[in-house]
Amino acid sequence: MNKNYFCVIMAGGMGTRFWPISRIDLPKQFMDILGTGKTFLQTTVERFQQIIPDENIFIVTGEKHKNLVLKQVPQIKEKNILLEPFGRNTAPCIAFANAKIKTINPNATIIVSPSDHLILQEANFLKEVEKGLYFAMNNDALLTMGIKPYRPNTGYGYIQTDKNKSSDYENIFKVKTFTEKPSLEMAKQFVSSGEFYWNSGMFIWNLRTIEKEFQKFLPEMYQLFEDKKENLDSKIVINEIYQMVKSISIDYGIMEKSKNVYVLCADFGWSDLGTWLSLYETHDKDKNHNSIYASLVSLHNTKNSIIFSKNRKKLYVLHDLDNLILVDTDDVLLAISKDNEQSIKEIVNNLKLNGKEEYL
Repeated sequence: MNKNYFCVIMAGGMGTRFWPISRIDLPKQFMDILGTGKTFLQTTVERFQQIIPDENIFIVTGEKHKNLVLKQVPQIKEKNILLEPFGRNTAPCIAFANAKIKTINPNATIIVSPSDHLILQEANFLKEVEKGLYFAMNNDALLTMGIKPYRPNTGYGYIQTDKNKSSDYENIFKVKTFTEKPSLEMAKQFVSSGEFYWNSGMFIWNLRTIEKEFQKFLPEMYQLFEDKKENLDSKIVINEIYQMVKSISIDYGIMEKSKNVYVLCADFGWSDLGTWLSLYETHDKDKNHNSIYASLVSLHNTKNSIIFSKNRKKLYVLHDLDNLILVDTDDVLLAISKDNEQSIKEIVNNLKLNGKEEYL
Protein backbone atom coordinates (compact mmCIF):
# COMPACT_ATOMS: atom_id res chain seq x y z
CA MET A 1 0.00 0.00 0.00
CA ASN A 2 1.13 3.54 -0.73
CA LYS A 3 1.97 5.27 2.57
CA ASN A 4 1.02 8.63 1.02
CA TYR A 5 -2.57 7.54 0.40
CA PHE A 6 -5.10 8.71 2.99
CA CYS A 7 -8.84 8.34 3.42
CA VAL A 8 -11.26 10.71 5.17
CA ILE A 9 -14.65 9.18 5.98
CA MET A 10 -17.38 11.70 6.76
CA ALA A 11 -19.67 10.21 9.41
CA GLY A 12 -21.27 13.29 10.92
CA GLY A 13 -24.61 13.46 9.13
CA MET A 14 -28.00 12.95 10.78
CA GLY A 15 -29.62 11.02 7.91
CA THR A 16 -32.76 13.15 8.21
CA ARG A 17 -34.30 11.87 4.96
CA PHE A 18 -34.15 8.35 6.40
CA TRP A 19 -36.31 9.27 9.40
CA PRO A 20 -37.87 7.68 11.42
CA ILE A 21 -35.26 4.87 11.33
CA SER A 22 -32.34 7.31 11.38
CA ARG A 23 -32.31 9.36 14.60
CA ILE A 24 -30.12 12.01 16.20
CA ASP A 25 -28.67 9.51 18.68
CA LEU A 26 -28.29 6.75 16.08
CA PRO A 27 -27.97 8.07 12.51
CA LYS A 28 -28.15 5.60 9.66
CA GLN A 29 -24.38 5.32 9.13
CA PHE A 30 -24.23 3.47 12.46
CA MET A 31 -27.05 1.07 11.56
CA ASP A 32 -27.36 -2.22 9.69
CA ILE A 33 -30.36 -1.21 7.60
CA LEU A 34 -29.67 -3.72 4.82
CA GLY A 35 -29.46 -6.70 7.17
CA THR A 36 -25.88 -7.59 6.18
CA GLY A 37 -24.63 -7.96 9.74
CA LYS A 38 -22.52 -4.80 9.38
CA THR A 39 -23.32 -1.11 9.68
CA PHE A 40 -22.71 1.29 6.81
CA LEU A 41 -19.68 2.71 8.64
CA GLN A 42 -18.16 -0.73 9.20
CA THR A 43 -18.65 -1.64 5.55
CA THR A 44 -17.10 1.64 4.38
CA VAL A 45 -14.04 1.32 6.62
CA GLU A 46 -13.45 -2.31 5.62
CA ARG A 47 -13.75 -1.36 1.96
CA PHE A 48 -11.03 1.29 2.19
CA GLN A 49 -8.78 -0.89 4.36
CA GLN A 50 -8.10 -2.93 1.23
CA ILE A 51 -6.17 -0.06 -0.39
CA ILE A 52 -5.37 2.44 2.40
CA PRO A 53 -3.17 1.71 5.47
CA ASP A 54 -5.23 1.61 8.70
CA GLU A 55 -3.17 4.39 10.23
CA ASN A 56 -4.08 6.64 7.27
CA ILE A 57 -7.85 6.24 7.62
CA PHE A 58 -9.56 9.14 9.42
CA ILE A 59 -13.20 9.37 10.48
CA VAL A 60 -14.87 12.74 11.09
CA THR A 61 -17.97 12.53 13.27
CA GLY A 62 -19.88 14.38 15.97
CA GLU A 63 -18.70 14.35 19.58
CA LYS A 64 -21.82 12.51 20.72
CA HIS A 65 -21.08 9.62 18.34
CA LYS A 66 -17.48 9.03 19.39
CA ASN A 67 -18.26 5.89 21.38
CA LEU A 68 -20.31 4.45 18.52
CA VAL A 69 -17.32 4.83 16.20
CA LEU A 70 -14.89 3.33 18.72
CA LYS A 71 -17.17 0.36 19.25
CA GLN A 72 -17.99 -0.29 15.61
CA VAL A 73 -14.53 0.14 14.07
CA PRO A 74 -11.98 -0.67 16.81
CA GLN A 75 -9.31 -1.17 14.13
CA ILE A 76 -9.20 2.62 13.70
CA LYS A 77 -7.21 4.26 16.48
CA GLU A 78 -8.87 6.90 18.62
CA LYS A 79 -6.40 9.57 17.45
CA ASN A 80 -7.77 9.09 13.93
CA ILE A 81 -11.31 9.93 14.99
CA LEU A 82 -11.83 13.66 14.52
CA LEU A 83 -14.70 15.02 16.60
CA GLU A 84 -16.82 17.97 15.52
CA PRO A 85 -18.63 19.80 18.36
CA PHE A 86 -21.54 20.38 15.96
CA GLY A 87 -22.15 20.06 12.23
CA ARG A 88 -20.95 22.80 9.90
CA ASN A 89 -21.45 20.95 6.60
CA THR A 90 -18.71 19.31 4.54
CA ALA A 91 -16.20 22.12 3.88
CA PRO A 92 -15.17 22.57 7.57
CA CYS A 93 -15.16 18.80 8.00
CA ILE A 94 -12.67 18.47 5.12
CA ALA A 95 -10.60 21.48 6.25
CA PHE A 96 -10.33 19.88 9.72
CA ALA A 97 -9.11 16.58 8.25
CA ASN A 98 -6.69 18.34 5.88
CA ALA A 99 -5.05 20.26 8.72
CA LYS A 100 -4.71 17.10 10.80
CA ILE A 101 -3.24 15.07 7.94
CA LYS A 102 -0.82 17.90 7.10
CA THR A 103 0.88 17.44 10.47
CA ILE A 104 1.44 13.77 9.62
CA ASN A 105 2.24 13.77 5.90
CA PRO A 106 2.22 16.98 3.82
CA ASN A 107 2.62 14.82 0.69
CA ALA A 108 -0.69 13.05 1.24
CA THR A 109 -3.14 12.19 -1.51
CA ILE A 110 -6.62 11.87 -0.05
CA ILE A 111 -9.93 10.29 -0.92
CA VAL A 112 -12.90 11.83 0.89
CA SER A 113 -15.98 9.64 1.16
CA PRO A 114 -19.35 9.60 2.91
CA SER A 115 -19.77 6.75 5.39
CA ASP A 116 -23.14 5.43 4.29
CA HIS A 117 -23.17 4.72 0.57
CA LEU A 118 -24.03 1.43 -1.10
CA ILE A 119 -21.44 0.03 -3.51
CA LEU A 120 -22.39 -3.27 -5.12
CA GLN A 121 -19.30 -3.79 -7.29
CA GLU A 122 -16.57 -3.37 -4.70
CA ALA A 123 -13.61 -4.65 -6.75
CA ASN A 124 -14.49 -2.30 -9.60
CA PHE A 125 -14.92 0.58 -7.14
CA LEU A 126 -11.49 0.03 -5.58
CA LYS A 127 -9.89 -0.16 -9.01
CA GLU A 128 -11.43 3.22 -9.92
CA VAL A 129 -10.37 4.76 -6.59
CA GLU A 130 -6.78 3.62 -7.12
CA LYS A 131 -6.87 5.16 -10.60
CA GLY A 132 -8.17 8.39 -9.09
CA LEU A 133 -5.55 8.42 -6.34
CA TYR A 134 -2.77 7.96 -8.89
CA PHE A 135 -4.19 10.77 -11.03
CA ALA A 136 -4.50 13.12 -8.04
CA MET A 137 -1.02 12.28 -6.78
CA ASN A 138 0.47 13.31 -10.13
CA ASN A 139 -1.74 16.27 -11.04
CA ASP A 140 -2.62 19.56 -9.37
CA ALA A 141 -6.34 18.99 -9.85
CA LEU A 142 -9.47 18.31 -7.82
CA LEU A 143 -11.16 15.05 -8.79
CA THR A 144 -14.75 14.10 -8.12
CA MET A 145 -16.23 10.66 -8.77
CA GLY A 146 -19.16 10.76 -11.17
CA ILE A 147 -21.61 7.88 -11.56
CA LYS A 148 -23.16 6.96 -14.89
CA PRO A 149 -26.91 7.67 -14.45
CA TYR A 150 -29.37 4.94 -15.35
CA ARG A 151 -32.50 7.04 -14.85
CA PRO A 152 -33.47 10.73 -14.35
CA ASN A 153 -33.15 11.09 -10.58
CA THR A 154 -34.11 14.50 -9.15
CA GLY A 155 -32.55 13.74 -5.76
CA TYR A 156 -28.94 13.76 -6.98
CA GLY A 157 -26.61 16.50 -8.13
CA TYR A 158 -25.30 16.26 -11.70
CA ILE A 159 -21.84 16.87 -13.16
CA GLN A 160 -21.50 17.85 -16.80
CA THR A 161 -18.32 16.66 -18.48
CA ASP A 162 -16.36 18.52 -21.11
CA LYS A 163 -15.29 15.58 -23.24
CA ASN A 164 -13.32 17.91 -25.50
CA LYS A 165 -10.99 18.39 -22.54
CA SER A 166 -10.05 14.89 -21.50
CA SER A 167 -7.00 14.07 -19.40
CA ASP A 168 -4.33 11.52 -20.25
CA TYR A 169 -6.28 9.07 -18.08
CA GLU A 170 -9.14 6.89 -19.24
CA ASN A 171 -12.59 8.22 -18.25
CA ILE A 172 -11.24 11.34 -16.52
CA PHE A 173 -12.56 14.59 -18.00
CA LYS A 174 -12.67 18.28 -17.16
CA VAL A 175 -15.86 19.35 -15.39
CA LYS A 176 -18.01 21.82 -17.30
CA THR A 177 -20.87 22.47 -14.85
CA PHE A 178 -22.43 21.31 -11.59
CA THR A 179 -26.22 21.24 -11.17
CA GLU A 180 -27.83 20.55 -7.80
CA LYS A 181 -31.05 18.45 -7.83
CA PRO A 182 -32.64 19.44 -11.16
CA SER A 183 -36.30 19.26 -12.16
CA LEU A 184 -37.49 15.97 -13.64
CA GLU A 185 -37.60 17.44 -17.13
CA MET A 186 -34.07 18.76 -16.82
CA ALA A 187 -32.86 15.44 -15.36
CA LYS A 188 -34.31 13.62 -18.38
CA GLN A 189 -32.37 15.93 -20.71
CA PHE A 190 -29.20 15.40 -18.70
CA VAL A 191 -29.43 11.61 -18.90
CA SER A 192 -30.29 11.52 -22.62
CA SER A 193 -27.39 13.86 -23.49
CA GLY A 194 -24.74 11.41 -22.28
CA GLU A 195 -22.69 14.33 -20.91
CA PHE A 196 -23.90 14.22 -17.31
CA TYR A 197 -23.01 12.02 -14.34
CA TRP A 198 -24.41 11.78 -10.84
CA ASN A 199 -22.36 13.55 -8.20
CA SER A 200 -21.35 10.79 -5.75
CA GLY A 201 -20.02 13.14 -3.06
CA MET A 202 -16.64 11.39 -3.20
CA PHE A 203 -13.55 13.49 -3.88
CA ILE A 204 -9.86 12.77 -4.50
CA TRP A 205 -7.01 15.29 -4.38
CA ASN A 206 -3.51 15.82 -3.13
CA LEU A 207 -3.14 17.94 -0.02
CA ARG A 208 -1.21 20.82 -1.57
CA THR A 209 -3.85 21.30 -4.30
CA ILE A 210 -6.92 21.28 -2.06
CA GLU A 211 -5.14 23.67 0.32
CA LYS A 212 -4.52 26.11 -2.54
CA GLU A 213 -8.21 26.00 -3.41
CA PHE A 214 -9.21 26.60 0.22
CA GLN A 215 -6.83 29.58 0.33
CA LYS A 216 -8.43 30.94 -2.84
CA PHE A 217 -12.13 30.39 -2.09
CA LEU A 218 -12.44 29.87 1.68
CA PRO A 219 -9.37 31.69 3.04
CA GLU A 220 -10.77 32.45 6.50
CA MET A 221 -11.74 28.82 7.04
CA TYR A 222 -8.35 27.64 5.84
CA GLN A 223 -6.53 30.02 8.18
CA LEU A 224 -8.57 29.04 11.24
CA PHE A 225 -7.47 25.42 10.92
CA GLU A 226 -3.96 26.21 9.66
CA ASP A 227 -3.16 28.45 12.64
CA LYS A 228 -4.21 25.76 15.11
CA LYS A 229 -3.13 22.63 13.22
CA GLU A 230 -0.74 21.52 15.98
CA ASN A 231 -3.51 21.76 18.60
CA LEU A 232 -6.42 20.05 16.88
CA ASP A 233 -6.56 17.35 19.55
CA SER A 234 -7.76 20.01 21.98
CA LYS A 235 -11.52 20.06 22.46
CA ILE A 236 -11.33 23.73 23.46
CA VAL A 237 -9.47 24.66 20.28
CA ILE A 238 -11.90 22.78 18.02
CA ASN A 239 -14.86 24.37 19.79
CA GLU A 240 -13.39 27.83 19.21
CA ILE A 241 -12.79 27.11 15.52
CA TYR A 242 -16.28 25.71 14.96
CA GLN A 243 -17.87 28.71 16.66
CA MET A 244 -16.21 30.94 14.06
CA VAL A 245 -16.19 28.78 10.95
CA LYS A 246 -18.68 29.25 8.13
CA SER A 247 -21.24 26.49 7.49
CA ILE A 248 -20.94 25.56 3.82
CA SER A 249 -20.61 22.47 1.67
CA ILE A 250 -17.42 21.67 -0.21
CA ASP A 251 -19.51 21.71 -3.40
CA TYR A 252 -20.72 25.30 -2.98
CA GLY A 253 -17.57 26.51 -1.25
CA ILE A 254 -14.96 25.19 -3.68
CA MET A 255 -15.96 22.62 -6.31
CA GLU A 256 -18.46 24.82 -8.18
CA LYS A 257 -16.07 27.80 -8.18
CA SER A 258 -12.78 26.15 -9.05
CA LYS A 259 -11.60 25.98 -12.67
CA ASN A 260 -9.43 23.01 -11.78
CA VAL A 261 -11.99 20.22 -11.34
CA TYR A 262 -12.04 16.88 -13.13
CA VAL A 263 -14.48 14.00 -12.93
CA LEU A 264 -13.69 10.29 -12.95
CA CYS A 265 -16.66 8.75 -14.79
CA ALA A 266 -17.46 5.31 -13.44
CA ASP A 267 -20.17 2.75 -12.77
CA PHE A 268 -19.81 0.40 -9.81
CA GLY A 269 -23.34 -0.18 -8.58
CA TRP A 270 -23.57 2.98 -6.48
CA SER A 271 -26.40 4.51 -4.47
CA ASP A 272 -26.13 7.17 -1.79
CA LEU A 273 -28.96 5.39 0.07
CA GLY A 274 -29.97 8.81 1.28
CA THR A 275 -33.71 8.28 1.03
CA TRP A 276 -36.38 5.62 1.31
CA LEU A 277 -36.83 5.80 -2.45
CA SER A 278 -33.16 5.00 -3.05
CA LEU A 279 -33.49 1.99 -0.74
CA TYR A 280 -36.59 0.89 -2.66
CA GLU A 281 -34.71 1.12 -5.95
CA THR A 282 -31.81 -1.06 -4.80
CA HIS A 283 -33.81 -3.81 -3.06
CA ASP A 284 -35.47 -6.90 -4.55
CA LYS A 285 -39.18 -6.56 -5.28
CA ASP A 286 -42.13 -8.92 -5.54
CA LYS A 287 -44.28 -9.36 -8.67
CA ASN A 288 -46.23 -6.20 -7.78
CA HIS A 289 -43.07 -4.16 -7.35
CA ASN A 290 -43.24 -4.05 -3.56
CA SER A 291 -40.01 -3.92 -1.55
CA ILE A 292 -40.49 -5.60 1.82
CA TYR A 293 -38.25 -5.24 4.88
CA ALA A 294 -40.64 -6.83 7.37
CA SER A 295 -41.25 -10.35 8.71
CA LEU A 296 -45.06 -10.58 8.66
CA VAL A 297 -46.82 -8.97 5.72
CA SER A 298 -50.15 -9.61 3.98
CA LEU A 299 -50.64 -7.58 0.80
CA HIS A 300 -53.86 -7.32 -1.20
CA ASN A 301 -53.92 -5.31 -4.41
CA THR A 302 -50.96 -3.30 -3.15
CA LYS A 303 -48.13 -2.31 -5.47
CA ASN A 304 -45.05 -0.11 -5.93
CA SER A 305 -44.62 0.25 -2.17
CA ILE A 306 -41.92 -0.18 0.47
CA ILE A 307 -42.70 -1.65 3.90
CA PHE A 308 -39.99 -1.42 6.57
CA SER A 309 -40.17 -2.72 10.13
CA LYS A 310 -37.90 -4.67 12.47
CA ASN A 311 -40.86 -5.80 14.59
CA ARG A 312 -40.95 -9.56 14.02
CA LYS A 313 -44.26 -10.05 15.85
CA LYS A 314 -46.50 -7.47 14.17
CA LEU A 315 -48.52 -8.33 11.08
CA TYR A 316 -48.81 -5.61 8.43
CA VAL A 317 -51.95 -5.82 6.28
CA LEU A 318 -52.08 -3.47 3.29
CA HIS A 319 -55.13 -3.36 1.02
CA ASP A 320 -55.70 -1.34 -2.17
CA LEU A 321 -52.59 0.81 -1.76
CA ASP A 322 -50.12 2.10 -4.32
CA ASN A 323 -46.85 4.00 -4.20
CA LEU A 324 -46.60 3.98 -0.40
CA ILE A 325 -43.70 4.29 2.02
CA LEU A 326 -44.61 2.60 5.31
CA VAL A 327 -42.02 2.67 8.11
CA ASP A 328 -42.82 1.40 11.60
CA THR A 329 -40.56 1.89 14.61
CA ASP A 330 -41.12 1.53 18.36
CA ASP A 331 -42.44 5.07 18.69
CA VAL A 332 -43.22 6.36 15.18
CA LEU A 333 -45.33 5.10 12.28
CA LEU A 334 -44.67 6.93 9.00
CA ALA A 335 -46.99 6.51 6.01
CA ILE A 336 -46.27 8.76 3.04
CA SER A 337 -46.57 8.66 -0.73
CA LYS A 338 -43.33 7.93 -2.57
CA ASP A 339 -44.08 11.01 -4.66
CA ASN A 340 -43.87 13.18 -1.53
CA GLU A 341 -40.77 11.56 -0.08
CA GLN A 342 -38.82 14.83 -0.26
CA SER A 343 -41.25 16.16 2.40
CA ILE A 344 -39.72 13.93 5.10
CA LYS A 345 -37.05 16.52 5.81
CA GLU A 346 -39.77 19.16 6.21
CA ILE A 347 -41.75 16.84 8.51
CA VAL A 348 -38.70 16.43 10.73
CA ASN A 349 -38.17 20.21 10.86
CA ASN A 350 -41.83 20.76 11.81
CA LEU A 351 -41.61 18.18 14.59
CA LYS A 352 -38.58 20.00 15.95
CA LEU A 353 -40.39 23.35 15.84
CA ASN A 354 -43.38 21.81 17.63
CA GLY A 355 -41.33 20.44 20.50
CA LYS A 356 -41.45 16.78 19.45
CA GLU A 357 -37.68 16.31 19.62
CA GLU A 358 -37.97 13.02 21.53
CA TYR A 359 -39.14 11.49 18.23
CA LEU A 360 -36.13 12.75 16.31
